[in-house]
Amino acid sequence: MSTTDTSTSQPTDPQEDNSHDLYAVRMEKLSKLVEAGSNPFFSNCEQTHTSAQVPGLFDESTESGPDVSVAGRIVVFRLMGKATFIKLLDRDGRIQCYVRQDEIGEEAYSAFKKFDLGDFVGVTGPLFKTKAGEITVRAKCVTLVSKSMRPLPEKWHGLADEDQIYRQRYLDLIVNDRSRSILQARSRIVREIREHLWSRDFLEVETPVFQTVAGGAAARPFFTRSNALNCDFSLRIALELPLKRLLVGGFDRVFEIGKVFRNEGISRRHSPEFTMLEVYQAYSDYRGMMDLFRSMIHRICENLLGTYDIQRPDGDVIHLAGSWTEARYKDLILNKTQDPDWFSRSREEKLKRATALGIEVDPASEDFEITNDVFGKLIEPTLIQPTFVTHLPKELVPLAKLSPNDPSTVEVFELCINGQEIAPAYSEQNDPIAQREAFEKQAGGEIQKIDHDFLTALEHGMPPAGGMGVGIDRLVMMLMGTQNLRDTILFPTLKPRAAGEP
Repeated sequence: MSTTDTSTSQPTDPQEDNSHDLYAVRMEKLSKLVEAGSNPFFSNCEQTHTSAQVPGLFDESTESGPDVSVAGRIVVFRLMGKATFIKLLDRDGRIQCYVRQDEIGEEAYSAFKKFDLGDFVGVTGPLFKTKAGEITVRAKCVTLVSKSMRPLPEKWHGLADEDQIYRQRYLDLIVNDRSRSILQARSRIVREIREHLWSRDFLEVETPVFQTVAGGAAARPFFTRSNALNCDFSLRIALELPLKRLLVGGFDRVFEIGKVFRNEGISRRHSPEFTMLEVYQAYSDYRGMMDLFRSMIHRICENLLGTYDIQRPDGDVIHLAGSWTEARYKDLILNKTQDPDWFSRSREEKLKRATALGIEVDPASEDFEITNDVFGKLIEPTLIQPTFVTHLPKELVPLAKLSPNDPSTVEVFELCINGQEIAPAYSEQNDPIAQREAFEKQAGGEIQKIDHDFLTALEHGMPPAGGMGVGIDRLVMMLMGTQNLRDTILFPTLKPRAAGEP
């Protein structure tokens, strides 16, 4: 048994001298095909069925099934003299094909043997079942439809180098089944989210990426410039304010799934470019958002995952069934610090106590920021099971309504799962006077950052509403049991390689 090339050579720059490598070998094959009058790059190829559809066509009571036409990339090539098994990779997975010289003809078989791993081919023929029990296409015709000029990673074991995985995602998708399944699941998760919201009469909308004032979150924006308008814009850091303008305009159930940009850190849990879902429902509140999000996750578990239990890489299981835990922010802080007087202590006292707890805190931090460092560094990572953390300090959420029984807090929740925030939700502030005061306090001397047009919109009247934001990347990360946000993003943001860097 022999195989076509499976070299571990990494892709090279086409400008380089490749006279002695596999790129040059494949270029020579391409030239010969062209010289012989063959078309190595078809514009079309018949495909009647995919790899997932084929098994259901075979009748176990018969020896031979119907004729099918399949197409895909060759990922296995077992050449055995006058008979060969190949496996094709299509959008659904792999399908095996059996190619015999006496079935397709000597000339066609001779040409077929020169195909390479990575080539795209079309195969037509009847189905049969091998002795090993695998449904297989018995080839009557094999056609090269697109020549692969570069070898793929060795033996389909995947890419070992993390940087290469993200930079050359196209290779990762070819050789890594896990990556394919995660990124396919992401698309299906988003589809389930959309269908869930549509079923509840939410209107999907699109709002501008370019904004004159970046609002809706406390984050550092990216900036760009319009030559046509001769002015600067920021890329949006949230979807919130345009969507709430739509509540003012009478669209009382709206959502958007869109890109958001924050010029901040990059880590396994953070990306400067990410996808957000934001939902706003008039005549509701933060508790209405609890029900909405929980029912949405339950739908995904039922329709897509087939389970309510998500296994983490460390072996722990996240249980998504049921009503989920609720916990007040202040109670969590008091429990962790073991200090019943924490919220009455001075900023300096909190600094000392936070340091004693082993937390690195910026000495210039404000009072509420020190407390939130305790939450973010000591509490949030421990919240593995779904937990609605409610009644956050008002300083953290200037766009939410004050809690009627505790005006130092606001009517919000932060849903924490898998040790990180998945979804915050508010009872949205619709009092324009209170909203202006909150903005001014948050902005301090930088009044120019206040979105005055949004305040004007509020003054025209906005109905009471619940609002929620969901980080799609983090949600997929949790549902698929991955440890790195980049695994959920097709083409994550990376620093460009320097000239000449391998």
